[in-house]
Amino acid sequence: MKIIVGLGNPGDKYKSTRHNAGFMAVDALAEKLGLKWTLNKKFKAEIATDNSPLLGKERTGLPAQAGVRLILAKPQTFMNLSGESAQAILSYYKLLPKFSLPSLIRRGLGGGHKNTDLSQILTVIHDDLDIELRKFKTSIDSRSAGHNGVESIINHLKTKNFTRIRIGIKTEMREKIPGDKFVLQKFSKEELTTINKVITEIIDQIGI
Repeated sequence: MKIIVGLGNPGDKYKSTRHNAGFMAVDALAEKLGLKWTLNKKFKAEIATDNSPLLGKERTGLPAQAGVRLILAKPQTFMNLSGESAQAILSYYKLLPKFSLPSLIRRGLGGGHKNTDLSQILTVIHDDLDIELRKFKTSIDSRSAGHNGVESIINHLKTKNFTRIRIGIKTEMREKIPGDKFVLQKFSKEELTTINKVITEIIDQIGI
């Protein structure tokens, strides 16, 4: 099973804003695969699933679970609470380890599953203020670097060991506008063209 979570904020107000680059990426991937979005209240997200056998063990190196090979997700919790959705999905499919009280005591009551390796299961796609527009970077087991959506996921999963695809949104305007306002501005027409090209590259790299 592979889970790809695109980060953003729900609602028309935030459509095509820089902070919604993750939503835009998974929307494009769903369109490519011919998948439809449905609201899943348990997951606090819109999800699109693919049951194609090509996305089973041969493609991910992992056995298929519950007949689902791929889940695309757009958390509907708003960015800063994205971890609630990610945790709900992974917990439902039993992809997070459970610890007994004695084991938690040995780990210091809160060590939890901090070393859990989810890098082959979970990919989070999000905007990045520190990367230039037209570029993207892939990282594994890295800190949030101040991205609230990623920080929420790390806090809820108790691990940072998952794959991230960071879409650059930095432009010359970044130096003139506070970050919290910059990310909520809509992409210009030219920027949208650029972002869509980057998203195509990302989808090619994912290889689905």
